[in-house]
Amino acid sequence: MATENIPELVIRQVTPDITTFSKPFTRFSILPFGGRSTAVRLSTGDVWVLASTPLTPDTKEAIDRLGPVKWIMGADAVHHMFLAQFKQAYPNAKVIGVEALVAKKEAEGWKLDGAYGADAAGTRYGFEDEIRACYFSGFANKDVAWFHIASKTLIVADLLFNLPGTEQYSKSKASSKVPLLSKLDPWGSVHKHFVWGQGKDKVAMTRDAKTVLEWAPERAIMCHGDIIETGATEAWASAYSKYLA
Repeated sequence: MATENIPELVIRQVTPDITTFSKPFTRFSILPFGGRSTAVRLSTGDVWVLASTPLTPDTKEAIDRLGPVKWIMGADAVHHMFLAQFKQAYPNAKVIGVEALVAKKEAEGWKLDGAYGADAAGTRYGFEDEIRACYFSGFANKDVAWFHIASKTLIVADLLFNLPGTEQYSKSKASSKVPLLSKLDPWGSVHKHFVWGQGKDKVAMTRDAKTVLEWAPERAIMCHGDIIETGATEAWASAYSKYLA
């Protein structure tokens, strides 16, 4: 666990069962992407966490108020820096990542409890009755999209951006404005070109983009940018229009 709290961290109860942890994060020392972890309490009382920010004392306190952590998720090949912190704090929880993380975690001296792309297709990790999953095998970072059925909330890492991340920078003196672009959101042409370029298998991307669209999410919580509180299905359809045409 991180030894100190982060003054810029924004902890928000999005719904009675969903809490987010948002903070500034700069990519390539120039792009203010912001970062976010998301914790979801299921009907069983168990907690599912997409871990993408440090496990600070106040983060842990907020998560523990939701209930016992049973699953810790690594969203893709690059969102994995804090998984070990979470596993150390919650040793009985299962850490589920993607195939690209298997060797990385073994090199750190520990193993994932499951990995999309490495485990057999259709493998269930125990939360699927309440949180659906779609592994984007054709995406460059091998991302997973999740859908919390009860709240109709889509949860992703790099599959969807909504920048600038005003919430993530709301306690920071740094600007959330994206240089040159001003913004990077699902309705803009830059986002459409981005997800098209990141699609290394267009057939697989089309299949999986349609799966998420069929979920018909109302809200979207992403790691980078402001949460889309309503109209998430329309936002997804716009961002992935090149695949869904």
